[in-house]
This record gives sequence, structure tokens and C-alpha cells, in this order.
Amino acid sequence: MTTTTLLEQLCAQADEFVGVRRDIHRHPELAFGEHRTAALVADRLQAWGYQVERGLGGTGVVGRLVRGDGQRRLGLRADMDALPIDEATGLAYASCHPGVMHACGHDGHTAMLLAAAHHLATRGRFSGTLNLIFQPAEEGGGGALRMMEDGLFDTYPCDAVFAMHNMPGLPQGRFSLRDGAAMASSDYATVTLTGIGGHGALPHHSADPVVAAASIVMALQTVVSRNVDPLQMAVVTVGALHAGKANNVIPHSATLEISVRALDRGVRTLLEQRIKAIAAAQAESFGCRAQVDWRQGYAVLVNTPAETDFARQVALDLVGAEHVTLQGPPLTGSEDFAFMLEKVPGSYLLIGNGDGDSHGACMVHNPGYDFNDDNVALGAAYWVLLAERFLA
Repeated sequence: MTTTTLLEQLCAQADEFVGVRRDIHRHPELAFGEHRTAALVADRLQAWGYQVERGLGGTGVVGRLVRGDGQRRLGLRADMDALPIDEATGLAYASCHPGVMHACGHDGHTAMLLAAAHHLATRGRFSGTLNLIFQPAEEGGGGALRMMEDGLFDTYPCDAVFAMHNMPGLPQGRFSLRDGAAMASSDYATVTLTGIGGHGALPHHSADPVVAAASIVMALQTVVSRNVDPLQMAVVTVGALHAGKANNVIPHSATLEISVRALDRGVRTLLEQRIKAIAAAQAESFGCRAQVDWRQGYAVLVNTPAETDFARQVALDLVGAEHVTLQGPPLTGSEDFAFMLEKVPGSYLLIGNGDGDSHGACMVHNPGYDFNDDNVALGAAYWVLLAERFLA
């Protein structure tokens, strides 16, 4: 079958899965609460002949389809959760749940993989094992880890695993791939400063944690500029500073909330070391104490070269070289698919959601965002071609 024929077949059934996408969009569910979405996915996979496991990692779903005597095993992953955002699109299929919306396109990712699942079940030409992974709680919940802790790759071993995310700002119809570090790690620190409170008119009787906090905020700016190799990427953002309630009272304590990102595992370790050291030393210099609660988030997402080369060639054959970015820039956002890539080789790629003034150009995590429905058929065609090639 030619890629043109494949695209025509997927376009012919696109309306059905665009409808599925919009239904999921209208009924968004937050991390580990994707019960309706998971049931929709599982019921359809089961009807198409997949062996289905429900509830993996809480609300995750895995569909397995085995054909022929091929020994290769492929994993394709889509995320299902929404975000705690009030939708402002005004669309006919806008969220019916106040304060919850699909502002990152996970409804579209699920629809793309479902459309591919249907085609592969009814027309797919492959020999081997196909594992379709519908993951909960990507948005900060670590759903990938939960599925893995529940035995994802023990029960459904994969020789490679792939995932795809829409990208506003990238023209619709374009794919972008990158081998190596592709998305940043994300860690979080809470610095609690304890001083000696007192009257604002008598500061010499106090140890002011607000001044210490301000000094730490400024000192942290030197971590990226003076400690990290200038050729490496790092982000240290103090997103919140909480202290005191009155203008004439020096509070007893102050708290900083910090977001930390890196594209290199060594830099990630360095950031933790320097932030802890600066917080302790700066606090002590003002007569205060600093306690740092460090919470590791998502790992650096690293695409393996061979699998990325394979995924890149699939994109080239599907849409042509003029619509493929062979080595796109890394992103400072984070993604828990990184944990799957620490266990199994694979690649995470981007599909353009639209650029310029187009409907799909609105950035993710924005109340006005919507997934570009033109990607349902194209994304499905990509998954079908990749699966048939990998399990040839």
C-alpha cells in the first residue's frame, strides 16, 4: 500500500474519530480520574479484537494485538488526562466540567492512537506484538511511572516505544524529531527560612527571613549564569515567595517555591547541589536557618538514536522531506514519557498543530487552546506506517 492510499483510508474514517476526540474534549478528566475516557478506550479496543487490560497504573489501559509469528514487540503511547483550567474557546464541544479542560491536546493524542488501532485491527499488515498504551496522569501526576510500577513492561515487554505530542507554532502537517536530550527534567524545591520575628520598628532584635529570602532569590540567579556551562541549558525560577501579613511585623518564617529544569543529567545534579548550598549559606549570613525540601519530578527525556532515525524515516516517507524537521530544537518543558525511555529505547516526536494566525497556533495550557482535528487522520497514518514497518 502506498502512503497516499494509507492517508486516503485514514481520512475516509477521520470524521468518526474527530467525533471521538470532541466527545473526550467535552468530558475532560484530571489525573487518575480518567474513568470515562479509559472506559471509552478500553471498550473500543476490545470490540476491535485487542486483548485489553484496564486499571493499570490506576486508570491506564493497554491493548495488545498479536499477529503472525513475528518476534518483535512495539509500544505506542498516548496520554489521556486534562488540566485544571477554565476553558474559554466558546466551541460547541467545549468542556462541560467547569475548571477542567483538555488544554494540552491529550484528547487528540488519544483519538489519533484509537484511529490507528482500528485501522491496524481491521486492515493492518504486520507480524509481531503491538502494545497500545493509553496513559493517565501525564500532567504532573507521573502516570508513566505508576503504569511501570504496576508492571507495564513486565507484562507487555517492548523492543521500542514511541509517543507523539502536538506542537502549536509548528505548521500543521509537519513533523519534528530529535535524537538525544529532547525535553528537560523538572524538579521542585521548597525553601523554608526560619528567623526571629519581631516588631518592624525594632529590626535589630530580629533575624529577618524576608531579607534572607530576597538575598537567596538574587543569589540563585548566579547558578545558571556562573555555575552551569554556558553551552548547557538550565532554568531556575522562583515562582512564589510567601512571608508575613502586616507591614510592621517581621515574620518568623518565609517560604520560597522554586522550579528547576535541565537538559543534562549532570547539570540536573549540579543545580540541586548549588541551590541547597546557596540557600543554607545565604540564610546563615542573615542569622536564619534554611530547610530545603527537594522533590524530583520528571527526568530528562532522551531519544535513542536508532529508534529516532527509524521514526524520522517514517515521517519522511509519509509527508516528504519538506514537511519534516530532522533535528528540531530541545524543549524546556517536561514529559513523563522520559521514564519509559529510561526503561525501553524509543523516541518522542512532535506533530504541528498550526502556526501564524491559524486556529491551532494557540499555545498549550492556555484557556483558548484546541487540538487541530486535521491531525487525527495524519497522526493515525503515521502510527499505522510506523507499526507496520517496525513489525514487518
